[in-house]
Amino acid sequence: MADHFYVYPAYLARGLSRADGRRVAEPTTMKDVTVDAIAQAAKRLGYRVEVEVEKQYPRLVPSYGGRVKVTKKGGVSKSQFLRLVAAELAKLPPTGGPH
Repeated sequence: MADHFYVYPAYLARGLSRADGRRVAEPTTMKDVTVDAIAQAAKRLGYRVEVEVEKQYPRLVPSYGGRVKVTKKGGVSKSQFLRLVAAELAKLPPTGGPH
């Protein structure tokens, strides 16, 4: 099993449907979420991250929003992690997080 997982901004994006790649509940989504904001939130939660700006989300092929490589941590699933990151992004100032 891999020791990391990837997080694309689309997972947390307001306006996308689940079919388009959103992975969190609509009330916790953000407008204009970036890989830098995701990385900052993950670091604040104690995760090791690596930003890969040249990567694209396969469901949104023409768009290069990048992705964040996150090192897994003790028993936290990817969906749990995404909920934690969404909550952490909600704490950031409006310039880097939710609206």
